[in-house]
Amino acid sequence: MTKEISEQLLGTPLVAGELVAYQDGSVVSREIIKKETGTVTVFAFDKDQGLSEHTSPFDAMVQVIDGEAEITISGKPQRVKNGELIIMPANKPHALHAVEKFKMVLVLIRS
Repeated sequence: MTKEISEQLLGTPLVAGELVAYQDGSVVSREIIKKETGTVTVFAFDKDQGLSEHTSPFDAMVQVIDGEAEITISGKPQRVKNGELIIMPANKPHALHAVEKFKMVLVLIRS
């Protein structure tokens, strides 16, 4: 993200879902905060798109801001929909699948 864009976001009321747009057959992301201590990224997933199973050494929180996703943590699938959030613990395998188009805010804490 360029410095100009991040400055435009500072101190301005934002609608998170308007920061990324759906694209057919794609996952779109926009990092809105990037610090050594963590990041905040907004994602838009088209239906049936997702992220394959992986692990992260850091805790991450997903807040769904539109639609519905299936988020699997350590083999246990959970349905998470608009207005709900889920915390994916560090070092536990997790994956995301768009049950329908969905948008989320991902907050990753590096500590």
